[in-house]
Amino acid sequence: MTRSSIKAWAVVHKWTSLVCTAFLLMLCLTGLPLIFHDEIDYLTEEQPVFGMPGVGSSGTARGLLSLDDMMARALANRPGEVPLYMAFDNDQPSMTITTGPRPDAPASQMTIQSFDRSTGKQIGLESEGTGGVMHFLLELHTDMFLGLPGMLFLGAMGAAFVVALISGVVLYAPFMRKLDFGTVRTSRSARTKWLDYHNLLGIVGLAWMLVVGLTGVINALAVPIEKLWKADQLAQMTREYAGRAPLDPSRYGSLDTAMAAAREALPDNNPQFIAFPGGTFSSSHHYAVFFQGDTPLTERLLTPALVDAESGTFTAARQMPWYYQALSLSRPLHFGDYGGLPLKLLWAALTLFTIHVLGTGLYLWLARRKAGAPVRTRSAMPVAEPAE
Repeated sequence: MTRSSIKAWAVVHKWTSLVCTAFLLMLCLTGLPLIFHDEIDYLTEEQPVFGMPGVGSSGTARGLLSLDDMMARALANRPGEVPLYMAFDNDQPSMTITTGPRPDAPASQMTIQSFDRSTGKQIGLESEGTGGVMHFLLELHTDMFLGLPGMLFLGAMGAAFVVALISGVVLYAPFMRKLDFGTVRTSRSARTKWLDYHNLLGIVGLAWMLVVGLTGVINALAVPIEKLWKADQLAQMTREYAGRAPLDPSRYGSLDTAMAAAREALPDNNPQFIAFPGGTFSSSHHYAVFFQGDTPLTERLLTPALVDAESGTFTAARQMPWYYQALSLSRPLHFGDYGGLPLKLLWAALTLFTIHVLGTGLYLWLARRKAGAPVRTRSAMPVAEPAE
């Protein structure tokens, strides 16, 4: 590379690094406990005892109460509210029913009730925004309590992070041409030693940081992606209902009839949740039954089956488009929660690597400025100085 191209890449690397470093440190620190949210919840919350352990609530096993019965119990606990979502667990008879004051109620007005479907007993009650420490960390991590603007801002920081990584790789080779890979010059000054550690961990964790950065950007676009799906694919699936007045909740038909129609259309899949008319994931006239596959990969890919909420007749089923599938796959990749505890431990170790890279990069840049050296030579992402 020529000196001018190196200088240009260095400018890109420096400013993209400095812009995003503080926010990435926050994301790493909040993301670390979120990796283990299942384990933390298990240790800190009382675990319910189910009447039929080992039986999933999404099935039709004998002894499970009907969906209509479970909905009646949930609405009896919340008079005046309407159903918004019903979600299932394939491993135990636990299910959740979300209600709100109206079909298009915002998340802040939703109430989530947990039930044991084998007994009908309520085992939990939660209002959105009151989920404890883990909920606080998740909100801070996803949108900094700013909603969509916060999500898009963090997505922009993730994009800057990806650019900083790519520019750091471009600069790494010419700056390290006189040193063997992995060299740590422990006999040199403290700053040189920390520089080598910074570059080594940055290159070792590069692939993971790129994956987490890119999936973070995709996750930040969740709301626009969901709106695009509803305006495009969902509108096509419900074209014959266009122009009709929204279905009043008093006219909702049997959930069990709707589920039977959806299962007949998608017989080899497991239902994950039902979205009721008027919400984000359905039309104004349908129960949208979202199915997942039965393998570690396909269980992340959803297929909605639309059933007329009044008559219980099947309307349409269509796989989610590529952009929504990318969103579905990016979520488990971002938090490493698709391969059990060993993968979570690896994700946690690589998060610590990233914190080290960010922290030492910031330290090296500040130390260089304090010494009065040109600003252009230091940044907060993995790039080495010329070998001495």
